[in-house]
Amino acid sequence: MVAKIWKKVCFLILIVAILFNITIKIVKRVPYIKQLQSSAQYVYDQENKNKTN
Repeated sequence: MVAKIWKKVCFLILIVAILFNITIKIVKRVPYIKQLQSSAQYVYDQENKNKTN
């Protein structure tokens, strides 16, 4: 009886932790467009650096 209650409590805690983790990842995710712009800027800077050397 007690084992079934603890199993349900642990399962509920696990689900809350998973949802919390997913929410944090969604909120802190870098937007795709910003990531593309950053990558393009890096490549552009490297090409200019190689041309000047």
